Amino acid sequence: MDGHSTLLQPRLDRLRDTLRLAVIYNGDRHQPNAVINRTHNPRSDKSYRSVAEDIATALRGAGFRHVDLLADDLTLVEKLRQGRHHFAWLNTAGVQGYDAVAHTPALLELAGIPYVGHRPLLAVTLDNKHVFKRELASIGLPTAPFLVCDGANDAHDITADPRYAATFGDHAGPFVVKPVSGRGSIGVTFVERRADIAAAVQSVYRTTLNQVMIEPHLPGREYCVSVCGRIVARDGQLRREAEPFAFSMLERLLGADEPIFTSMDVRPITLDRTRLLDARDPVHAELMYLARRVHNDFNLRTLVRLDLRADAAGRLHILEANPKPDLKRPDGKAVSLVCVGLAQHGMSYEDLVLSLLVDRLEFYLAHRPAAVQHIAELLA
Repeated sequence: MDGHSTLLQPRLDRLRDTLRLAVIYNGDRHQPNAVINRTHNPRSDKSYRSVAEDIATALRGAGFRHVDLLADDLTLVEKLRQGRHHFAWLNTAGVQGYDAVAHTPALLELAGIPYVGHRPLLAVTLDNKHVFKRELASIGLPTAPFLVCDGANDAHDITADPRYAATFGDHAGPFVVKPVSGRGSIGVTFVERRADIAAAVQSVYRTTLNQVMIEPHLPGREYCVSVCGRIVARDGQLRREAEPFAFSMLERLLGADEPIFTSMDVRPITLDRTRLLDARDPVHAELMYLARRVHNDFNLRTLVRLDLRADAAGRLHILEANPKPDLKRPDGKAVSLVCVGLAQHGMSYEDLVLSLLVDRLEFYLAHRPAAVQHIAELLA
């Protein structure tokens, strides 16, 4: 079906006039009625509201008349009910608690609201780096060896544990110690020597109260690639591709003082910190292959960004998948790693947002019709 218009193309105008969309961002657990009791959030708090506003503006620019911004908290279902929303876009990682990235999609599943986003189990799999890496290893995709420890149970020096030797052998360093779930490289720590691992693990654990992962530091170049479904919009016109759409294949350029990429909260991502690859670059085809493998083997239904790094021999290893990659609209200053390569494919930011929306809607209509009967009625 490559090159053919999509199921919804001739009926989009009807949806533009009638579909009621909610773009959901992280609520603030400190606000009244947001939660019953405030607990711990293993992630650092961030609302993602500004990016939700970019997505909402793009949807309105694509002609959708009814687009609202809603905060993710305990009042969400009632706000969706009152707003008579048909469909949601998840730009939230959850408000508090563990595996919070799955809380809102689970709530929407219960409420019967279809959405752009990953279903709960997949959201947790992608968001927990160690779970994702175990899945990668099980299907033969390359990822660096790793060890997971829990500060609550592994109060001793983890390097004395037999699991450490079994995982890393005689590797003396350097290492990377990181939260198993987090955002923007916050808490990711470069550790030069084995002797400093225990202190780094305890430091990350004290902040997150969650499991901590140890990996050998890979000394090669670092790359990113984004991948989503087969429906792609260019100049507002939708076409179905033969393969998942892999794009924005780029190298993340590290400074001399950066053995690992600095958090975007500390050093904003700008174009001069990236190098966009084209098809002539030897690594381009491998990034495309790995991105499509992940998309297909994990049965992804929407966008992810993969981060990869090469070892000393130049072999690529998948570090992690970002289930909610930054979708900031490019503004000439900071950039979204997802959006860097859109022009290379003749696409605008609005085209990407429209692609993600229609790809998800068409999946529901074709394969989950019971979940979108209320939307099918709009098209009747």
